[in-house]
Amino acid sequence: MSYTVKLLAGFIGTALLVIFVVGLSHSISTGFAGFWGGFPFMMIIIVVLGMAIYDFWDECVRRNKE
Repeated sequence: MSYTVKLLAGFIGTALLVIFVVGLSHSISTGFAGFWGGFPFMMIIIVVLGMAIYDFWDECVRRNKE
């Protein structure tokens, strides 16, 4: 797969994941659960999104010396 296609597909996939999960976290925190009810989910989401963004950078942005 070419570098450009991999970069574009990875960016779109990661962006969709980030938008969905941040929206879900916002919905939980502003809904019935309140801020403190949604806080544990928010902390988990921060860690998971950090891993997803690092994986995007590692697989798509960084050029390997292979």
